[in-house]
Amino acid sequence: MASLYKSNAPRAQIDFLVVLGVLGAFIFFMGFALLMPAIIDLVYGEDTWHSFIISAGIAFTVGGTLWYLFKPSQELRVREGFLIVSLTWLSLSLVGALPFVISGVLPSFTDAVFETMSGLSTTGSTILGGTTSDGFSNPQIEDIPKSFLFWRSLAHWLGGMGIIVLSLAILPLLGIGGMQLFQAESPGPTADKLTPRVQETAKLLWGVYVAFTVAEFLLLWVHPSMDWFEAINHAFATMATGGFSTKNGSIASFNSAYIDWVIILFMFLAGVNFAMHFRLFKGDTESFFNNREIRFYTLVIAVGTIIISGSLWLKDNYEILEALRSGAFQVIAIVTTTGFGTDDYELWNTIGAFFLFLLFFTGGCAGSTGGGIKMIRWMILIRNTGREIKQIVHPKAILPVRIGDQAISQNIQRTVLSFFILYIFIFATGAFIISLFGYDIMSSIGASIAAIGNIGPGWGDFGPTDNFAGLPYLAKWVLIMLMMVGRLEIFTVLIIFSPTFWKQ
Repeated sequence: MASLYKSNAPRAQIDFLVVLGVLGAFIFFMGFALLMPAIIDLVYGEDTWHSFIISAGIAFTVGGTLWYLFKPSQELRVREGFLIVSLTWLSLSLVGALPFVISGVLPSFTDAVFETMSGLSTTGSTILGGTTSDGFSNPQIEDIPKSFLFWRSLAHWLGGMGIIVLSLAILPLLGIGGMQLFQAESPGPTADKLTPRVQETAKLLWGVYVAFTVAEFLLLWVHPSMDWFEAINHAFATMATGGFSTKNGSIASFNSAYIDWVIILFMFLAGVNFAMHFRLFKGDTESFFNNREIRFYTLVIAVGTIIISGSLWLKDNYEILEALRSGAFQVIAIVTTTGFGTDDYELWNTIGAFFLFLLFFTGGCAGSTGGGIKMIRWMILIRNTGREIKQIVHPKAILPVRIGDQAISQNIQRTVLSFFILYIFIFATGAFIISLFGYDIMSSIGASIAAIGNIGPGWGDFGPTDNFAGLPYLAKWVLIMLMMVGRLEIFTVLIIFSPTFWKQ
């Protein structure tokens, strides 16, 4: 049977059959990912493998049918690319939630979608270990089967570099029109294209990603407090800047300076543009070390570490090495939006806690797996502010905004400013909505920034030692959408709600 999509048929501005066909390919791919936790289940002799097999079967059936019936025969266009990306992240979260419900690990489908979206968006917020608004006690992290612990971490890892970028690397059928998907999904103001073919670019980026993951896995595995399962889960979560752990106490449970510093190193690397890592591997050290965004990113982390470590040493009576270790870990965990924890920052002195709160609004480099506003946008905003001050003093001078030797165009400046305004507006709106459910101001702010920034832990009732289980179900759906909007850089999602998007 041939595809129902006819290449010679008149094509609308947005061809929904094309959208369904490509969406089906991604759902079909999700079926293969769902088989991997089933293998973990068999290795450990647990009895939840059937939930993953059934879910994979549903993904194969639905996805395969959509791809078979509506497989595109023409190049994707920009609007179709944006629509596909937004629908992909939402639909894959719905499919990925099925094993939780089928197995009974999480009877609430909303909680299952929350946990899955938190994984795929690399947020790391969890509903495990808490009591829901209707009185159901979700299991503790360490009490759920290992197959589900692995599924959470695998969702991080796939979402970190991007399921769509992965699919472009391994599914040649999606090579046509793939740049629209690559640009729409890639985090940051621009997508760094290393080769003329987007499929080759995706492969190169994933090659770097896999290499770092393997290196961290081996370094963690050699430590006696981590077995291979814990090592691979934490390697997945670190490189994705996700933050899901196999322990209720996160990284603090291991109580190891060695593990802390290994994860600090790889969180830092995960927050750097992966295209720059590739150039470094190719021997182009000058491009890497002269990159202004990497320098600014390093400076922010260094200043944050000094201030917070100093405050812990002087105000909270930490020993100096303990203060440095705790300060560096929490600073990098928040800046890169990984969200791992080794300390309860809500118990810190005011100086340390306040400065860490400011870092919730930063983010890693563009092209990294981190979320947040991103360092390059902050650089452009700061340079533009400086330019405006100079312009007041010298009104007739022509003063371009530069990052290094590169002049930033007016179009990019407007886009960055628009992004920043939208980011703050959506964050404030999310906080306001959460406050309507009776939460105090810091809890509401913490929940909203944790979701849209893909950070994981927040403040107040949602701090590093708490969870999101007690939120009413409607509030959880608000955070689910904030996680997706934050992961896809706001414009990718919001553009489909614009009337202009749908006009012929």
